[in-house]
Amino acid sequence: MTAKISYDDVEVGTELPAQSFDVTRATLVQYAGASGDFNPIHWNEKFAKEVGLPDVIAHGMFTMAEAIRVVTDWTGDPGAVVEYGVRFTKPVVVPNDDKGATIEVSGKVAVKLDDNTVRVDLVAMSAGQKVLGMSRAVVRLA
Repeated sequence: MTAKISYDDVEVGTELPAQSFDVTRATLVQYAGASGDFNPIHWNEKFAKEVGLPDVIAHGMFTMAEAIRVVTDWTGDPGAVVEYGVRFTKPVVVPNDDKGATIEVSGKVAVKLDDNTVRVDLVAMSAGQKVLGMSRAVVRLA
């Protein structure tokens, strides 16, 4: 399968459809089971606060995975992602309530590269704070 987006149809500045992803404590437990990361900062409020966090926080890799969904949904092919990296700037704090937290992600084509690839810069926010910095993906288009 190849990306459904054509390289020739994309310009620098093209905005990807923004998405919001809800995160609850149940989501974190499910992710811990799938990833094997049972660090108590992701499920134990008392422990998280004892180590200086404001509350339980989402797994960094979970946050990364949610952010790249904006790109994979846009291309229609997760295999189109050639490279992806981020810096963690703030944790996604997940309160123990009915709402949890929301990760809001937007993306924009920053550079057209060679070989039908583009660099997409992503912005991931939660509770009004940028949670990922230098979030960039190189994507091969059709």
